[in-house]
Amino acid sequence: MKRLIGTLLVIATIGVGSLKAQKFGYVDSEYILNSIPEYKAAKTEMDKLSADWQKEIELKYAEIDKLYKAYQAEQILLTDEMKKKRENEIVNREAEAKDLQKAKFGVDGELFKKRMELIKPIQDKVYNAVKAVADKGGLAVIFDKNSDLTILYSNPKFDKSEAVLDYLGYNKKK
Repeated sequence: MKRLIGTLLVIATIGVGSLKAQKFGYVDSEYILNSIPEYKAAKTEMDKLSADWQKEIELKYAEIDKLYKAYQAEQILLTDEMKKKRENEIVNREAEAKDLQKAKFGVDGELFKKRMELIKPIQDKVYNAVKAVADKGGLAVIFDKNSDLTILYSNPKFDKSEAVLDYLGYNKKK
């Protein structure tokens, strides 16, 4: 038993010793991105596209709703053949609207492709800057305050957001 406790103490001491040698930093990715004019412009363009497409889809659904209400009101007067024709038209329009929604907002939709075109290069540039700042500062780890990682306390002297902005050439606080 004493041997097991001794071994655990040695392992713990080595582990703590190696942790003390590690240097950590953190960045605020939201702050960095919002400090980059190209990101703001790309985000504005994405928001506008998204709103325009959403409006287009909502108009299609409003037309479908109008057709359905007209069908309900006239249903009693229609022959079976006319009913089937109207029902098929409504179903087809709904399918078209869903296809449009998927084409614009789906996993491989236009919004995703536009995001890859406009925002991904900026995020890659920021990532490379974070890596360069970490290498230059001899940091083992840089955390992002805006990810799922929770930081209960952060000493501002370890915030490397300004260094990343300096590296990118966007820092105005000099």
